Amino acid sequence: MINLAEELKGARNVAIAGHLRPDGDAIGSCLGLYLYLKENYPEIETAVYLEQPPRAYANVHGVSEINSDFSEEHVYDVFFCLDCADEKRLGEAAKYKNSAKRTICIDHHVSNGGFADVNYIVPDASSTSELVYGVLDEDKIPLYAAEALYMGIVHDTGVFRHSCTSPETMEIAAKLMRRGFDFSGIINRTYYDKTYYQHQILGRALLESILLLHGKIIFSAIRKKDMEFYGVVPSDMDGIVQTLMSTSGTEAAIFLYETKPREYKVSMRSRGLIDVSVIAGYFGGGGHVCAAGCTMQGSVYDVVNNISLHMEKQLRQAEEHD
Repeated sequence: MINLAEELKGARNVAIAGHLRPDGDAIGSCLGLYLYLKENYPEIETAVYLEQPPRAYANVHGVSEINSDFSEEHVYDVFFCLDCADEKRLGEAAKYKNSAKRTICIDHHVSNGGFADVNYIVPDASSTSELVYGVLDEDKIPLYAAEALYMGIVHDTGVFRHSCTSPETMEIAAKLMRRGFDFSGIINRTYYDKTYYQHQILGRALLESILLLHGKIIFSAIRKKDMEFYGVVPSDMDGIVQTLMSTSGTEAAIFLYETKPREYKVSMRSRGLIDVSVIAGYFGGGGHVCAAGCTMQGSVYDVVNNISLHMEKQLRQAEEHD
């Protein structure tokens, strides 16, 4: 556990950053800590750096204060890396980490080996937002910081459905809810609500999905030309892999979308029998046992064949163990 007051002693300025293509937990944990520091440490100049959040988060309190311009040079006394498994995942914000006088990493990815001066890594935690909550003074958490942390927990637990949800997670969520924010509204706006075009691209992905390994694996792929046709961007792909994973009888889902010619962003989900973090790690990515991702080169068939071979091996090992 980190003693936040001790870590901030003597600090004049602080920066907070999360991973590339920020999701609900990255945004929630970064904003939660940012809003807490602004309220309780007004004497410290605090900045939060993230790539432009997806449009679903546009109305979340504090999002307008996120800095997505990394061109300016700053040297910070303390730099917080949140929900980020390695330095590369910080993207352009890594330069602020490298020039900072002290760095602190708070994360829950099993692939995180610890790359900061101080590392608080708990792979069993539901989310980084849950870990950030643990280092704050519960009685001093402002309303909108509580909302941000709750949002982060909601997203990484799949609205409390995933196996990473613990009794402690539910207790923390309840404490945050008692602050009085619109908890159902934040879930609907950032998790469930989709645009018409997001539904169209989801429909395309479902329509063209394919079952592999006797129905144990489901995969789908969206090419760049399809994204351009529907007028969607990478952040609009959020949630597709989870919908694929809801297919009855499957053990894992693979979803990929093209980022440039013969390069694909890969998202994987599992019910637990397959450890997708191991597979993602093999291909230079990372994540959790049941949710992980990476970037791979080649054709759609190259990517899917390579991943499915690893999944088939794990399934065979599981069957032999039984």
